[in-house]
Amino acid sequence: MSEHTHSAHDPNCIFCKIVAKQIPSKAVYEDEHVYAFHDINPWAPVHFLLIPKAHIPSMAHIGSEHGALMGHMMALVPKLALQEGCNPYPEGGYRLVTNTGVEGGQEVHHLHFHVMGGPRPWLRG
Repeated sequence: MSEHTHSAHDPNCIFCKIVAKQIPSKAVYEDEHVYAFHDINPWAPVHFLLIPKAHIPSMAHIGSEHGALMGHMMALVPKLALQEGCNPYPEGGYRLVTNTGVEGGQEVHHLHFHVMGGPRPWLRG
């Protein structure tokens, strides 16, 4: 994963501030490329966000140069979901969601994946 494909951090972005530890969060996982943390308003018994540390505004900004980063993020999802308490597939499982743009319901314009799971019913979704 080349650093040349990553955008700069946005000093006004809440998720960039979380990555920089300027805003507290409850960590799930961290490495040099990504950060995962618990959602402050969970919709499900397990609900965390997985984000790139680089400020990539949305899925609309993903190109082939992001292939390694996206593969890394997707490969983390099953491991982190189980670590955080999702029940195993096929009876258990989780939902992976990313919203893109205003019409897609995106509120924070820093790429993020919601990982939600655990026994139903959920608050939302």
